[in-house]
Amino acid sequence: MQASTEVVTAAPAPVLAAFIDRYVGYRMAGFEPGLHRGLPSQHMTFIVAVGPTIDVVEQTDPRQAPANFRCVLSGLQASPAMIAHNGFQEGVAIELTPLGSRVLFGMPASELWDLSIECSQAHRALGDQLADAVQSHQDWPSRFAACDRALTTAARADTAAGPELTWAWRALVKTGGTCSINPLADRIGWSRQHLTRRFTAEFGASPKLAARIIRFERAKRMLAGTPSYVSIAQIAATCGYYDQAHLNRDFAELAGVPPTAWLAEEIPSVQDPNGPEARG
Repeated sequence: MQASTEVVTAAPAPVLAAFIDRYVGYRMAGFEPGLHRGLPSQHMTFIVAVGPTIDVVEQTDPRQAPANFRCVLSGLQASPAMIAHNGFQEGVAIELTPLGSRVLFGMPASELWDLSIECSQAHRALGDQLADAVQSHQDWPSRFAACDRALTTAARADTAAGPELTWAWRALVKTGGTCSINPLADRIGWSRQHLTRRFTAEFGASPKLAARIIRFERAKRMLAGTPSYVSIAQIAATCGYYDQAHLNRDFAELAGVPPTAWLAEEIPSVQDPNGPEARG
């Protein structure tokens, strides 16, 4: 079978847009069985599988045992998970920001830091409904509509994170992780130490680490989607790294491999819908 990739995206219902950026439907077939790296991201991992379960063979926290998931939910992370596949992958990824953890699950995203669980462990009705509804529909619009219905029913706006932390998170994302932490604290009217404590307690990562993850994700997307004549050094400068060596070090720590090695090994994925191109 010839390898094929289908990726379809859609915006969530307006009531969900404050904490879900988009839905990504993906179907990949005909690839050689292997491993896929689940990399750090500004989004929590929230994926509903269609067909085969999501087989996490190496967790971001090595103390957590490997597991299979119908609907996986994870907090933010600063290291890769390794996911086995048999050459076929299909599902819907829900790009959930950590601002949505309280709204959907009644807990701060920090409680899921570096942890993967079945969604039904956090919200049984939502996890079961998402898994069953997405499996029962064949076309992407119907699957996305089913996600809208389930998530809208589960959402509780009265449990949202406070305005200061909401603003700080969105400021980091808006700047691609390049803004300094002191101006964030000054704008809110908190000390840097107080912001760091409150931010970490809510999201699991400190503002500095969150900025680093956001910047890394931007660089990763550019590496995968930019023409090969654009160098890694140019991408590093655009994303706010000191130089290419700085990007290489961050990539090796957060992805587990240098950027060129990741590009060479990675099949097209939810994280990189256009597929990687080799680059020098």
